[in-house]
Amino acid sequence: MQHFAGLLNNLLYTPQRNGKLALIGAYLRHAPDPDRGYALAALTGELSLKHAKAAAIRRLIEARTDPELFRLSYDFVGDLAETAALLWPTASGAPPPRLSEVIETLQTLPRTQIEDQLATWLDRLDADGRWALLKLLTGGLRVGVSARLAKIALAHYGQVGADEIEEIWHGLEPPYTPLFAWLNGQAGRPDFSDLPVFRPLMLANPIEARELAALNIEDYAIEWKWDGIRVQIAAKAGDVRLYSRSGDDISKAFPDIVEPIADHRLLNGVADGELLVRGDAGAPAGFNDLQQRLNRKTVSKAMLKRFPAFVRLYDLLFAGDVDLRTLPFIERRQQLDTLFTRLPAALNPPVIDRSDLLEPASLVELDGLRRSCRGDLKEGLMLKRKASRYQAGRPRGDWFKWKRDPLNLDCVLMYAQRGHGKRSSFYSDYTFGAWQPDDQGHARLVPVGKAYSGFTDAELVKLDRWIRANTTNRFGPVREVSPGLVFEVGFDSVHRSSRHKSGVAMRFPRILRIRWDKRPDEADQLATLAKLIAHGG
Repeated sequence: MQHFAGLLNNLLYTPQRNGKLALIGAYLRHAPDPDRGYALAALTGELSLKHAKAAAIRRLIEARTDPELFRLSYDFVGDLAETAALLWPTASGAPPPRLSEVIETLQTLPRTQIEDQLATWLDRLDADGRWALLKLLTGGLRVGVSARLAKIALAHYGQVGADEIEEIWHGLEPPYTPLFAWLNGQAGRPDFSDLPVFRPLMLANPIEARELAALNIEDYAIEWKWDGIRVQIAAKAGDVRLYSRSGDDISKAFPDIVEPIADHRLLNGVADGELLVRGDAGAPAGFNDLQQRLNRKTVSKAMLKRFPAFVRLYDLLFAGDVDLRTLPFIERRQQLDTLFTRLPAALNPPVIDRSDLLEPASLVELDGLRRSCRGDLKEGLMLKRKASRYQAGRPRGDWFKWKRDPLNLDCVLMYAQRGHGKRSSFYSDYTFGAWQPDDQGHARLVPVGKAYSGFTDAELVKLDRWIRANTTNRFGPVREVSPGLVFEVGFDSVHRSSRHKSGVAMRFPRILRIRWDKRPDEADQLATLAKLIAHGG
């Protein structure tokens, strides 16, 4: 556990990408099995553990230190795991647990015994080890390492391509013993050709002005960019899986897609598309409706009926066992069209359909299509080179996305929360609101969004200083501030939402400018957002 703690600590304070790759590679070379496999699973978000609740950690530390000291320390540090790790009494002297001991114990330990076991482990660890353990058990490492970066480090370790790792990754389970046996030359490459596994996605780049000016429109296939989430359907011998863009298996949450495809054998292979839900007229509904179906392990019959899901396909990666990814896009599209000519007509509405290809005659007409997206449940356009092969990652020049212009609004800062990692000492996560008049005509702020990007490090320092000087109330790591600072906020769209106090939710909000020059009473009203919704968001 101490070795893993050292890795996390070094990763946290190493901002450079190459430095992080070197640290992970060194750990993989020197850590024993199965520890290194479990560490890799933790870094890639593949561990499924019985997480300790924050309340349990608070109970443990408050029983061992002064509760007021803990409260003051937590308010200053802003991170529960770090605060508890530093305040915990000196280690007992017993040998620290191995990472594998912790994980394998948690996999079988009854939930009622986790708190006592956690206290025993904390007694055996130093401050760094306690911090790493608590981060592991609360499910939030936040050390600046993405799953992709960890897999690249693994590829460097094994001297293979990162895409080769991605090809087999989703057929493996922690602690990845067959994977390390292959990379160490002790066994062959794991073979999952008989399973419906996830295939690495090809992604698009935002198109830049110079690229648009040089574009030959005849070389590209044009599609709508739908306002859903990217998914992949893999089907093999009646076994059907639905994967998110990160490779998470979300099949259980979408039986209305998976089961008909399996029952009617609608697909044998791997297809790429957009997950959407149908509205009252059968057309795609807005993202807010889709969001009701997301992040659920199971789904009720009422939810299935109210928000029926489907996938709009736009690419075919495998036809049976035949890999189509080396073919040009336009040939893969023809294979997809052929697939749809063989589909049964019994399903109405269908759980899979195709994204239409558009045929603008000029760049002016193309831009007109993009501008028409506002209020039409589309995000913009996709431009795919007809000759492009399907390559994992984001190759430049093959696929472009040209989104509709963002909306913006002037909002007032209401709450600030401490960040994570190198931002843990700063208030860097901001909740902002718009004005809403009450029955007496007095305006009050209601929250409409949250953002933590769009400002420089120098601006962050200035914001943090302003927040500390204008705090009116505290709620743990969150501060309420007086209404005195205006943000110009950009966002892609806005929708009705029963989960937010204001009744609205912004899509992808980010801070465009800090309006130090603007009075808070000059900020926008909630009615402005309501008008945007009325005109299609």
